[in-house]
Amino acid sequence: MTIRVLLADDQTLVREAFAMLVESARDMEVVGQAATGRQAVELARGAGADLVVMDIRMPDLDGIEATRLIAADEDLAGVRVLVLTTYDTDENIVDALRAGASGFLVKDTRPAELLDAIRTVAAGDSLLSPGPTARLIERFLRSPSAPATGGPECLSDREREVLALVARGLNNTEIADALGLSPLTAKTHVSRIMGKLAARDRAQLVIVAYESGLVTPGSV
Repeated sequence: MTIRVLLADDQTLVREAFAMLVESARDMEVVGQAATGRQAVELARGAGADLVVMDIRMPDLDGIEATRLIAADEDLAGVRVLVLTTYDTDENIVDALRAGASGFLVKDTRPAELLDAIRTVAAGDSLLSPGPTARLIERFLRSPSAPATGGPECLSDREREVLALVARGLNNTEIADALGLSPLTAKTHVSRIMGKLAARDRAQLVIVAYESGLVTPGSV
């Protein structure tokens, strides 16, 4: 299947560079380019995109609000959002994850990594590398706002173990290896946890794990 990609960034040169890269992949095509967050939302509704590569800082409507609108629209339930950040200056990345983004990348990532990230997120997984995730949580997850999902107190001991490993950035195979499970069992545990916590994807599981104190900054 061809992954239909929408690019949202207020810098024309950045969009064009990403467009050339995406179009170079045989399994992807660019279906639209947006210079503002509002345009991104409109194009997500009209261009039939599978995934939006979303910058955070844009005029008219920033990437966080655009992500929130896309994630809240039932008609766009299948559209995933991959957020781009400058990392050292963007202090809104956790808000973007709360808003419904399925992962994040820094803008200086290598081209091949961007294409792999698009494939990962489009496939329904979240892109949360252990190091950057831990550092972002440690720096920015200090706000008093409550998590949008339920807490881990409803989980079994095994599910709490799995949730902690998800928060550390492990994929299903790595979780299975760490706990002596089969990959299918690990995947089943993750799915059940998402259901119990009403989480949209693994990104929201990370937020719940840190906000509840199950995993603490610096422990990764």
